[in-house]
Amino acid sequence: MLGWALTFLVVALIAGVLGFGGVAAVSVEIAQIIFVVFLVLFIVAAAVHALRGRTPPV
Repeated sequence: MLGWALTFLVVALIAGVLGFGGVAAVSVEIAQIIFVVFLVLFIVAAAVHALRGRTPPV
């Protein structure tokens, strides 16, 4: 998911350099949304891992 965010960021940078302002703006918004979703999922996964801890050996 982080890879998709970086891909949209690169697309936005290239579009901005070439003068496609609308495409650049949309790509930046998509990259930001995907990055926020990635951060939320990462924090949830880290919290679940911290709460569960290691299970005792059987």
